[in-house]
Amino acid sequence: MERRRFLAAVGATGLAGYAMRRPTATELSSFQEGPSIGLEPVVEGFHEPLAFQTARDDQLKYVADKHGRVFVRDGDGLREEPFLDVSDRLVEFSSWEQGLLGFELHPDFERNGKCYVRYSAPPDDSIPEAFNHRFVLSEFRAGADHRRVNPDSERVLLEIPEPGGNHNSGAIAFGPDGYLYIGVGDGQSGKGDRGTGHATDWYWLNEGGNGQDVTENLRGSILRVDVDNRADGKEYAVPDDNPFVGEEGLDEQYAWGFRNPYRMSFSRGDLYVGDVGEGHVEEVNKVVKGGNYGWNVKEGHRCHNNRLWMAALAKTPWFEKTYPICPDETPDGDPLRDPVVAYPHYREGERVGNAVVGGYLYENETIPALRNKYVFADLSGRGSGLFVATPTEDGLWPMASVDVTTGLDMENRFVLSLGRDGAGELYVLTTQFTEGSGAVHRVVPSK
Repeated sequence: MERRRFLAAVGATGLAGYAMRRPTATELSSFQEGPSIGLEPVVEGFHEPLAFQTARDDQLKYVADKHGRVFVRDGDGLREEPFLDVSDRLVEFSSWEQGLLGFELHPDFERNGKCYVRYSAPPDDSIPEAFNHRFVLSEFRAGADHRRVNPDSERVLLEIPEPGGNHNSGAIAFGPDGYLYIGVGDGQSGKGDRGTGHATDWYWLNEGGNGQDVTENLRGSILRVDVDNRADGKEYAVPDDNPFVGEEGLDEQYAWGFRNPYRMSFSRGDLYVGDVGEGHVEEVNKVVKGGNYGWNVKEGHRCHNNRLWMAALAKTPWFEKTYPICPDETPDGDPLRDPVVAYPHYREGERVGNAVVGGYLYENETIPALRNKYVFADLSGRGSGLFVATPTEDGLWPMASVDVTTGLDMENRFVLSLGRDGAGELYVLTTQFTEGSGAVHRVVPSK
């Protein structure tokens, strides 16, 4: 029987009630008792700080606020005049996931003064009428003292039409290769992250999704571009070894299969991406070039939006062979790569988290309990909202909560991002979602 007629017939029987299978223990990171740290205030007075950079041997500290401004703290304290202000270029927020979402200094910033900003701009005639806003990635140049950007120096590198107000990612980071890596969310939620603004993909059960598309748009992916050169009429060049150069697919793509890669970083040359989940699981991926990280076929280790009656049909050999229910690879044989960290929204009835915030591998000796551990957060996590995961050679990394014992009361405070200075020390950016409550704290030993 034709697949469409067969599914319609089954649905007509009333068996199409749908449920998402909760992950089993083997599909989640084990949870352990974690270390204690202190948090030392560095700079305060923001609204929602979400990016942190340093320059001149950490003497200059830059903090980007989601509401459109970047400030700098120097030896005299926090400067009142913004380093950069794009607040007048932002779309009127229809979602918390809009605004100034990424900020990064060029690797040679101290010589060339270049910095990069990812923000949500209003719609214009260049995007479909039903779409919500524009993804904008721009370059700016600072003056010789690195304390103020020339507001007229903006060079727009990339614009992407965004169908919805959420799943906008925003993370940008320079890799050790000197190229800029750009996180792009899948564009919008609703209807299982498919529908308007989503491409048709190969996985029949979820009816398409940008994470599995590599030819029609750049959403649901990590991009990799060369901002120091221009080619093919674009304000950037594409590295020759990007996966789809000379192949079918959009050349900017570096890795794909993401839902909302909100924060990402490089540690020891490896790229770590925290991908915000939907139903039950948050995940961190160790990303390789050309990797497919599963969304919206999988969330963590399990299939997304699987149906109970489909699970039953999977026991029928001919059906599973013809219409794979929960594949581990694409039709071309490319594997759907599993995360290194996966944790549930609830554990034994207690809230663990809801939206992962990617962090950094801590490599310093200052805090021995964190040494060689991946430090990350969850926007609405339990306790401090901070976690660590211990790398292993295979399988999921065991994780643990981090207890903040000195320096800051984390009650009603939320972690938006983590940062790292030139010396490798870590910083935690928090807010209470009110003007002036946002702050940056250095991670220090507990007392």
